[in-house]
Amino acid sequence: MDLKFTTAGDYMKQPIQRIGFACKYMHPDQTQKKKLLEEIQRPLNTRSTTVQWLNRQTRDVAEERLWDIMVHNIQSYYNLIEYVGSLPHELRMVRLGSDVLPVYTQLDWSYYWKLPAVVAYCEKHFARVGELARQLDVRLSMHPGQFTVLASDNDDIVDRSIEEFEYHTDVIRYMGYGRQFQDFKCNVHISGRNGPAGIKAALKRLSPEARNTITIENDENKWGIADSLELADDLALVLDVHHFWCREGYYIDPKSDDFKRVIDSWRGVRPAIHYSYSRDTALPEGFAHDTMPNFPALLEAGHKKGKLRAHSDYYPNNAVNDYALSFLPYADIMCESKMKNLASIDLYKYYKGNGYELPSENVRTQQVNSRELEFG
Repeated sequence: MDLKFTTAGDYMKQPIQRIGFACKYMHPDQTQKKKLLEEIQRPLNTRSTTVQWLNRQTRDVAEERLWDIMVHNIQSYYNLIEYVGSLPHELRMVRLGSDVLPVYTQLDWSYYWKLPAVVAYCEKHFARVGELARQLDVRLSMHPGQFTVLASDNDDIVDRSIEEFEYHTDVIRYMGYGRQFQDFKCNVHISGRNGPAGIKAALKRLSPEARNTITIENDENKWGIADSLELADDLALVLDVHHFWCREGYYIDPKSDDFKRVIDSWRGVRPAIHYSYSRDTALPEGFAHDTMPNFPALLEAGHKKGKLRAHSDYYPNNAVNDYALSFLPYADIMCESKMKNLASIDLYKYYKGNGYELPSENVRTQQVNSRELEFG
C-alpha cells in the first residue's frame, strides 16, 4: 500500500470513507440545563432497567416496564439512524447500544423475550429499523460488553458469553442482517486466558448469522495484533489504534504487513478501525497537541498506563488525527470518544478542512424530536 496523503483535505479525494460514533447521541449545545438536554436527547437514546428493580415488582408491573422500554428503545434506534442518515454520507456510521432489550439473557426474565406478542413486535419494528438503515446507507455495528468473554477458561463464562453474543445476533437478525459475511459488524475482544484458540472453539458453537457478523479487535493488555492475526482466516479483524499504542508503545504503520493482513481478513468488505486518544488529564500539563505522544517516554516520566488508556472527550491532537485519517483510504473509522457524535463531527470537520461547517444540527434534531414515531 502506498499512502499519498499528508493533510486532512487530501483524504477527500477518495470514494466514500466513513467516520462514525458509538451508541449515544449528544446535542451540540451541552451548556443547556441537564433536564432540557435529557429531554432533547431522550428520543435518540436507549433506556434500560435492572434485574433488581424487576424482581421487586409484581410480574404485571415488571412486564409492562419491559414492554415500554422495548417500544422506546426500538423507536430510539429508528430515530438515531434517521438522524445519522441526515448527515453527510461520510458520517453515516453508528454503533447501536447493546441494552435495547434489557435482561434478555437473565435466567428469570429471558422468557419475556420469547412471548409471542413480544417476538411479533420485535420482528415487525426492528425490520423497519433495518430497512431505514439500508435505505439511508447507514453502516451499523454493535459491541457486546466486557463480560462477553468467548475465550474464557471457565466453561460457564463461555456459555453465558455465547448467550450474550447470540442475543446481539437476534437483534441483528430482526433488523435483516447477518445474512452475508460482514453485512453488520458485531465486535468483541479476545479476552480470556484461552486466547485465539478459545475464540476458534467458540466460533463452532455460534449461529451462522453470528459467525457472519463477529469481529475481533486487539486489546491494550494481553492479546495484541499478533494474536488477532491468528484468527484472520476465521473472521474479520478490527484494528484499534489506541489499544495498539498502549500495548506496543508505538503507532502501527498503515502500510505495515500486519495491517494489510487485517484488510485481507475482511474478504473484500470495507474494514473498520477504532480510534481513541488519551484523556488530557493523563498527559503532561501543557502537552503539545501537534506532536505524536511517545508512550514509553510518558511511562518513564511517571504517567500511569491505566490512565493513558482512558479515552478522551474529543480529538485535540491533529498530529494523531492526521495519522488516524491516513487509514481512511482503506478502512472506516469508529470514534470511541466520550463526546460521541460531537467528537466524530469535529474530526470530520478537520477531515474536510477549510473551515467546513455542518448544517444546523439544532434544526435537524428538533425535527426528529417533534415527531412521535409511534410504531403501535
